[in-house]
Amino acid sequence: MTALDPNLNAFARHALPHAVSRLRTERLARSAKPFLARGGIKGERCPGCRLVPSHCLCSVRPVVPTRAGMCLLMADIEPLKPSNTGWLIADVVPDTFAFGWARTEVQPGLLALLADPQWQPYVVFPGEFVDAARVVTQLPPADDLAVGDVAITAAGAAPRPLFILLDATWPEARKMFRKSPYLDRFPVLSLQSEQISRYRLRRSTRDDHFCTSEVASLCLELAGETHAAQALEAYLDVFTHHYLQSKHQLPVDWADALHQRLRRVVMDGSTHDPSVGS
Repeated sequence: MTALDPNLNAFARHALPHAVSRLRTERLARSAKPFLARGGIKGERCPGCRLVPSHCLCSVRPVVPTRAGMCLLMADIEPLKPSNTGWLIADVVPDTFAFGWARTEVQPGLLALLADPQWQPYVVFPGEFVDAARVVTQLPPADDLAVGDVAITAAGAAPRPLFILLDATWPEARKMFRKSPYLDRFPVLSLQSEQISRYRLRRSTRDDHFCTSEVASLCLELAGETHAAQALEAYLDVFTHHYLQSKHQLPVDWADALHQRLRRVVMDGSTHDPSVGS
């Protein structure tokens, strides 16, 4: 079932903080001084979407249950950035896990997750930087019980895909990949996409560098989770609109094509409309 209930008040939506929200709270507790985002939104923020209350996004948050899961390994300050899109993944995909990354230590919860037999982890990273023997570009079908080295769970079903996303700047992500030996035993999923990133909240020198939310959408699509992929893609577009309108002190256009597409995708799972956001 997909949740998009405009009558659900903000308090109820924030009652159970998701993994990225909890990680942000933990990171703030360790901070010696308040985190101030450069060029970002100032003043009070909604705890559910990190935007100012006048531009709150919580009433249109989609939740789409998926077979696939997401594991975010986040660079130190990523959970604090209001423009971070890993938060959007946790909004949409219920089975999203988030852990802070450190070179010298690994959180026990992360190791336990990676060892859980219900999951088949895939490290999402460009194949050009990885030994070709580890690289995969496709996933086994959900109903295929024996593909390659994928083990069979006690219940007799193939493990669920768990996409490990390195949520960081590109230089940080490369360092995280090299210095995380506990990931070495997992296949590396190299995404093949001809899309151009539409992310506008941070600058990149390359059009083929995607934000974390865009990468998650591509992973979900590859896993056959088309509805969730489209919902997350549409949600990113709406979040970007709210964020930029707030930054420039302009009102939100709740009736624009972006909001209409999100409502359509969430309510009936309709396919991507190439005329919107292209």
